[in-house]
Amino acid sequence: MKQQVAFGPRYPGSEGHRKCLDWIIAEASKYTDKVEKQPFSHTWSANGFDVKMTNVIATMNVGAKKTVLLLAHWDTRPTADQEWDSRDAKKPVLGANDGASGVAVLLDLMRAFKETPPPMNVIFLFTDGEDLGPGLDEMFLGAAHYAKNLPNPKPTYGILLDMVGDKDLRIPIEPFSAEKAPDLVKRFYAHAKQIGLETTFPNELQGSIFDDHLPLNDAGVPTMDLIDFTYPSWHTLSDTVDKCSADSLGKVGKAVESFLRNEKL
Repeated sequence: MKQQVAFGPRYPGSEGHRKCLDWIIAEASKYTDKVEKQPFSHTWSANGFDVKMTNVIATMNVGAKKTVLLLAHWDTRPTADQEWDSRDAKKPVLGANDGASGVAVLLDLMRAFKETPPPMNVIFLFTDGEDLGPGLDEMFLGAAHYAKNLPNPKPTYGILLDMVGDKDLRIPIEPFSAEKAPDLVKRFYAHAKQIGLETTFPNELQGSIFDDHLPLNDAGVPTMDLIDFTYPSWHTLSDTVDKCSADSLGKVGKAVESFLRNEKL
């Protein structure tokens, strides 16, 4: 997480964005069998220019019949639109939690699975353009692009990690996930309770979240969003490393790793 934030804001076109892309590719190449860039572009309403973005797809093939998709967005919001001061609202965010946290957990899972392979193939997807905005019609762009170009066969299911690093971490069930991927949600939250993480993953609903899981669910890949949206620093200049916790990242990593290792696909 700290390394990502050290690059600075990572919105498309920024220096931090370019540096972080190279870094993710280098890190993923250490632990997975194949790393691909998936470029795409979007004409941005904010300036009318063509914005170039890149998903990173890292595949770990253990020779299993089934494949699971793990994803997180690696870009950051180009404007701190939740700031009260109009001048601050035009500045880009650092995205320690909203961006870097999910990526950090995915990279740790790669390392763990490299050392001891899971019982399924894993696609690690780092999406770009999740937070471009300003409106929902210009968000989740990388996930939508990937959903239009799914591998064959499709992943059995997906788990999205977004905003999973705040100190007071609590991730109730996200309603769109419960609707579109009910069996996955039930299995995951039951497992979290079984391994003593029911406080972090309470079996209750939070508010519905529009996020990268929606295009994937629409494309026929049941995908669950693990997200703690009760984060006061969301889309502000204060979304910095000091608001986050290694313990929180560890709990999410433990829950996902243990869940996948115990899956019978």
